[in-house]
Amino acid sequence: MAESVPPGTWTGYDRGSRGYRRVLFALLCAGVATFAQIYSVQGVLPLMAAELGIDAAQASLGVSAATFGLAVGVLPWSVVSDRWGRLRTMVMAVVAATALGLVMPLAPSFEAVVALRFVEGAALGGIPAVAMAYLAEELDRRHAAVAAGTYVAGTSLGGLAGRIIAAPVGDAFGWRTGTITVSVLAALAAVVFVLVAPRQRGFVRQTVRLTGPSGLLGRLGANLADRGLLVLYLQGFLLMGGFVAIYNYLGFHLGQEPFGVSQTAVSLLFLAYLSGTWSSSTAGRIAAARGRRVVLVSSGLVMLAGLLATLVPSIPVIVAGLLLFTGGFFGAHAVASGWVPVRSTTGKAQASSLYTLFYYGGSSVLGTAGGVFYTATGWSGAVAFVAALVVLAVVLVLVVLRDPDPA
Repeated sequence: MAESVPPGTWTGYDRGSRGYRRVLFALLCAGVATFAQIYSVQGVLPLMAAELGIDAAQASLGVSAATFGLAVGVLPWSVVSDRWGRLRTMVMAVVAATALGLVMPLAPSFEAVVALRFVEGAALGGIPAVAMAYLAEELDRRHAAVAAGTYVAGTSLGGLAGRIIAAPVGDAFGWRTGTITVSVLAALAAVVFVLVAPRQRGFVRQTVRLTGPSGLLGRLGANLADRGLLVLYLQGFLLMGGFVAIYNYLGFHLGQEPFGVSQTAVSLLFLAYLSGTWSSSTAGRIAAARGRRVVLVSSGLVMLAGLLATLVPSIPVIVAGLLLFTGGFFGAHAVASGWVPVRSTTGKAQASSLYTLFYYGGSSVLGTAGGVFYTATGWSGAVAFVAALVVLAVVLVLVVLRDPDPA
């Protein structure tokens, strides 16, 4: 699937061209296939907890195991992509993950579910590990920020589909039926991705070595030594961790008094993801015009405002707050993830993979840690925990990052 050209001779598909549209549509489908599977379990966590007799923090392992597997898998997948190509890597990853997704709901115990979710997540790591590098190599650099926002919009649609389909189906027929329904839909999206994605033209095969300046460790070290890149990685860790924590435990919160909302009704709140679909693409356009730093800070502040609104014991206010929180998160993620391969000067695939590792590491560690605060102190404790993460992320951007390069 790779059609390599000598370095410097391919400038990328221009915006509006057929190749540009095919790349974005293919990655949108890949994002749907990936994130529908990753987060389908999140939509049925209370149902799973009730059936298996576990608490909220334990149930969240159904999500955290997959995101931890994804975090573990991204660096190996980035090495594979340097050797075999970005597109071939993504095809292998999505096919393997889809097969595992169809098997997971048949697991006989919660321990087996967690184990299969980990392996499924590791397989899915091949998509986000190299998607941004694929965009950077195949599209004109001038449109990188806008294209990254469009890809992230696809991931938000996938996350929405996984949750909003699994929850009502699970409410009616059980959480296993809910998750396998999502896996079937993800398989269809994966097929479209494989058929639509155009051949690579900007990829140049790289010899994979472990040591030396051009080796894997050298590339990782060079990217980690850049303070700006490290702050971008921490954006993923802190903001994604807080984001997953809120969505993990919101269903438990609203299922209790004074709300008593069913999981089918709670699943409608996942429509807030549509604000992320809009904000991620919009953030990319604003970043291209006004700079990434200002958009990153503004997105964090929007997240914080929305988060605090969820403390008000009113469903309409909580919905409004969730819309702001979700839109702010996806705006920040679109900018931070798209900035990484542009800022990196060596090992772009490894730079993007490091962002993905931090991003899903935050989801696994902080997403579950939020359950400790929720179990101990209720919703206000979970909100306070996430608010501290968002504030720290914004402060790091203000202190360290500058915006010297055009988007």
